Amino acid sequence: MEKLQGLVVKSTGSWYEIETAEGKRLQARLKGKFRTAGIKSTNPIAVGDRVHFHMEGEEAMIEKIEGRKNYIMRKSINLSKQTQIIAANIDQVFLLITLESPVTTMAFVDRFLVAAESFRIPVVLVYNKMDLIKQQSQEEVLQLWWDTYAKTIYPQLKISVKEQQGLEQIKDAMKGKTSIFSGHSGVGKSSLINAIDPNLRLMVNEISTYHQSGKHTTTFAELFNLPFGGNIIDTPGIKGFGNVEMEKEEIAHYFPEMRQRMQACKYNNCVHINEPNCAVKEAVVNEEIALSRYENYLSIFEEDKEEQFRKKGY
Repeated sequence: MEKLQGLVVKSTGSWYEIETAEGKRLQARLKGKFRTAGIKSTNPIAVGDRVHFHMEGEEAMIEKIEGRKNYIMRKSINLSKQTQIIAANIDQVFLLITLESPVTTMAFVDRFLVAAESFRIPVVLVYNKMDLIKQQSQEEVLQLWWDTYAKTIYPQLKISVKEQQGLEQIKDAMKGKTSIFSGHSGVGKSSLINAIDPNLRLMVNEISTYHQSGKHTTTFAELFNLPFGGNIIDTPGIKGFGNVEMEKEEIAHYFPEMRQRMQACKYNNCVHINEPNCAVKEAVVNEEIALSRYENYLSIFEEDKEEQFRKKGY
């Protein structure tokens, strides 16, 4: 039986699509014993995975998954499982942010960045729908966001799909890489992907005027080859991004601007809350670290501590 290798380019939950080195796409499913082999996520195989398989007639049977260099996941709505892997082997994430229709919060962004940092996935912050930023108060909010994340390591871009602003910058950054666009539903992921490659013709729904949140237009993840080089993984909209499998003492390490300074703290086990001579707290006071970022760190820390107490039965 010939052993073959391929890249998972589509996942619907029970069926997969594999792309071979020759560019042929095959329908695939898992061997039964693989599905139950100690997998703690709702989907043992994710888009972006490299797998080994053999053919049974016209159908590919996945036998083995290669080691992942990284992956990104969220808490599953399936109570019997812990997590859902969204995509694997990612070179970068473009996190789309909108300040209007719908509103993205810094709390959501910081939780997402912590999750991405924990799996060593570079993130680019992309402010979409710049055509909606027209009033001075909106411009001031945008400047506040820009100044906040200018104190971090994350690149920032301003774009407008509607007005074709900033698209070439994104294309240049995507060449030769596997990228993922993420963010809340309604921030314009599908519209942006279509603007980058109109041949994809992904479904786009209007924003719900009642809830001011996006309708889910993507129901499964899929990888697309781009004509200018590189790949993009389209994913379902994310309503919330949960941080999982993380010790509370580790959280500060996933804030790069804190990580750069924590060696200067007096105590090696400093968690940057009540300890004296804390370099992180001093940087917050000196406005070298944005106050909102520090406050979101405290929020994540406390949530994680409460979760650990619940697990221990306290």
